[in-house]
Amino acid sequence: MDTKLIITTFTLFLFLISYVRAQTKGFDVIKYGARPNEDITEALTNAWKDACGSTTPSKVVVPKGTYKLKQIDLKGPCKAPIKVQVDGTILAPKNPKHLNGVDQWVKFGYINFFTLYGRGTFDGQGKMAWEHNDCGENKNCDLLAMNFGFAFLNNSIIQDISSKDSKNFHVNVLGCNNLTFINMNINAPATSLNTDGIHIGRSTQVKIINSNIGTGDDCISLGDGSKQITVLNVTCGPGHGISVGSLGKYPNEEPVEGLTVKNCTLKNTDNGVRIKTWPDTPIVSLVSNMHFEDIVMVNVSNPILIDQQYCPWNQCTKEHPSKVKIIDVSFKNIRGTSATPEGIILDCSSSVPCEKVELNDIDLTFNGAMTTAKFVNTKPTIKGKIPKLMA
Repeated sequence: MDTKLIITTFTLFLFLISYVRAQTKGFDVIKYGARPNEDITEALTNAWKDACGSTTPSKVVVPKGTYKLKQIDLKGPCKAPIKVQVDGTILAPKNPKHLNGVDQWVKFGYINFFTLYGRGTFDGQGKMAWEHNDCGENKNCDLLAMNFGFAFLNNSIIQDISSKDSKNFHVNVLGCNNLTFINMNINAPATSLNTDGIHIGRSTQVKIINSNIGTGDDCISLGDGSKQITVLNVTCGPGHGISVGSLGKYPNEEPVEGLTVKNCTLKNTDNGVRIKTWPDTPIVSLVSNMHFEDIVMVNVSNPILIDQQYCPWNQCTKEHPSKVKIIDVSFKNIRGTSATPEGIILDCSSSVPCEKVELNDIDLTFNGAMTTAKFVNTKPTIKGKIPKLMA
C-alpha cells in the first residue's frame, strides 16, 4: 500500500477514535481501591470487568503514580469500544517466579475496537530474569514472561505507551487484524537476552509507526503467518535489527507475505534488515513481497542480510538446505555506515534459491571505504549504485 494512503487511512482512523473518546464513560481504578505504591491487580480487574460490560464506549483509567501489578488477563468480547488510559508507571514483580510461569505479564485478548494509550510505562523489572536466562542453550529453561500479549484484537491501537525492561519479549502479537502501534517507546539494555521489541505472528495489517525501539534482541520480528505488515518511521537500536523470522524450525508454519519497511533508522545494531530461515526445515513454506526502502544505517553489522543457514547455538545439523522459498524482495535507497566490511550478504538456499531480488541504490561504507556484496544461490537485479561484488 502507498505510504500516503497508509497515513491518510490511519489519520481517519485516529479521528474516529478521538470522536469515540469524547463520548466515553470513565472507570478510574482509584475508585476501585487502587493506591499508589500498592498492588492494583484486583482494582484493575474489576474496573475492566465493568467497563467491558458497558453498552456504551468506556475507558479504564490508571492515573499518574507508581503501582504494582501481578499477572493480569483482560479479555473480551466487550459490548462496546473500550480504551485503557495509563498515565502512571506499572511495575511487574522483580522475581520471575512470582509470575508463576505465565508467558505474558499483561494480556489483552478477543476485543474489537480496543485502545491502549497514555504516557504510562509498563516496567517488567527484568534484570533478575536476564541474569539467569539460559533459554538460548537450554531447551528446558524456565519460562520468562513477556511484558505484553495482544491476541485476537481487531481494529485496535496501542499509542504512546512505553515498555521497559521486559523479562522476555516486550510485545507479542498473535491472531490480530488491523492493529496499529504508534509512538511506542520500547527499551532494554543491549545485554538483555531475548528481549525482542515487537514480535508478530499469524496477524494481518499490523502497522508500527513513529516508534523508538532499543533492546537486546530484534527490534521487530515477524513470525509465521504475518501478512500485510508496515513499519514506518521507526528508530531501532541497540538490538539485532528488523527481522523476518526466524522461520522454518517448526511444522505447520504459515507463509509470510507483504512487508514494507520504510523511512527507518538503525543505530549500532547487530544486523540491519534481515530475513532468516533454518536449514533442515521440516516444511516447505514461502516468504514473499518483502520491501525495504529509504533506510539509514549507523554503524550496523550486516546491514542487508538474507541468512538461510540460521542456526544459533548449533541447534541444527545443516545437513539439508532450507525449504523456505524467498521471492519478490527489494532493497532500495539504503545508505550509511556498516560495522563490517560486507554490506550485503544474500545467502539463499541451494534447494529453493531466492528469486526476484532487487538491489537499488545501496550506499554503505566501512571505515570510509565502500562495503562489499556477497550473493549465494541468487542472482539479484541490480539498479543504481551498490557495494562492490566479491569474487
